[in-house]
Amino acid sequence: MSNMLGSQFSFTDHDTTSSELLLRRSNCGKVATGLGGSAWTPLNEDVHDLLECPVCMNLMYPPIYQCPNGHTLCSSCKTKLENLCPTCRHELGDIRCLVLEKVAESLELPCRFHLLGCRGIFPYYSKLKHEKNCKHRPYACPYAGADCSVTGDIPLLVMHLKDDHNVDMHDGCTFNHRYVKSNPRDVENATWMLTIFNCFGRQFCLHFEAFQLEMAPVYMAFLRFMGNEDEAKQFSYSLEVGGNGRRLIWQGIPRSIRDSHRKVRDSQDGLIIPRTLALSFSGGNNGQELKLKVAGRIWKNSDIEAGFFS
Repeated sequence: MSNMLGSQFSFTDHDTTSSELLLRRSNCGKVATGLGGSAWTPLNEDVHDLLECPVCMNLMYPPIYQCPNGHTLCSSCKTKLENLCPTCRHELGDIRCLVLEKVAESLELPCRFHLLGCRGIFPYYSKLKHEKNCKHRPYACPYAGADCSVTGDIPLLVMHLKDDHNVDMHDGCTFNHRYVKSNPRDVENATWMLTIFNCFGRQFCLHFEAFQLEMAPVYMAFLRFMGNEDEAKQFSYSLEVGGNGRRLIWQGIPRSIRDSHRKVRDSQDGLIIPRTLALSFSGGNNGQELKLKVAGRIWKNSDIEAGFFS
C-alpha cells in the first residue's frame, strides 16, 4: 500500500492515535473550528494541541508525518530524529497524516501575538505568513554594539536598553552630541548607540559608527524609530555636522527598528562623513584627534504640513 494513505492508522490497545482523538473531540467527525468569527472554544484548543509538534512544540504544517502507531511530528523534526518516532521509538517511514492536514484546512486560529494586541483570526495555512509580518509581533533589541537576543514591546525594550546596555536617555526633540576619536586614521568597524531620545511621547535611537565604505573610511550617523514602519513615516529628522567654516546636512525619515541597524547602515540611509572631511571639520588634517559635533532635530511631518515650521 502507498505510504500516502495517511488516513489508515494502526490502532493498538495502549496508543491513542491522532485520528481517534479527532473523532472523539468532534461531533460525528465534524470539527468546530470557529469559522465565520465564532469564539475560540475548548474544542478548538484540543485540535490546536493535536497540531502541535511533540518535539519542537510549534504548530505543524504540511507535510505532517506519523509513525505506524499514529504519533505525529513536523517535517523539520522528522529530518533530525534518525528515523525514530519520538513517542514510541518505532521506525518512521514517509506516512503522511492526511486526516490532520485536512482538519487543519478547516481551522481558523487567532494570531500567536493576540496577547500583544492582534485581534485577527486567520485560516490555519495563512496564519504563519501573517505572523511573520504582524505589526504586533515583538521587536528585537535595537542595540547595535553587541548581539542581543532580547525581544519585547517598546516599553520593555526601553527599560532593557537603560538597565542592561546602559544607554543614555534624553528628553527633547533637539540634540547636540560630540564624538571624539583619539586615532582617526585607525578606522575599524565600530558601533555606538549613544542616546535614546524621548520625543513626542515616542522613542528614537541615535546611532553613530565608523566603518569602511568601498575601502574608504567613513563615519555615519542615523536615526531609528522605536515602532513600526507606518508610524516612523510620521516623523522626519535632520542631522548637521560642521566646523572650520564647513557644514554637512542630512534630512530624512527615521527607519523603524524592524530594520536592523546593519540594514540601515548598508543602505547608507543617513549622514555619511568621509574621514578626510571629518578631519577638516575637526580642525585640520594633523590626524592627532577627531572631534565631531553632530546636531539634530526631530519633527512631526503633520506639523510641517500645518505650517508650524518654516
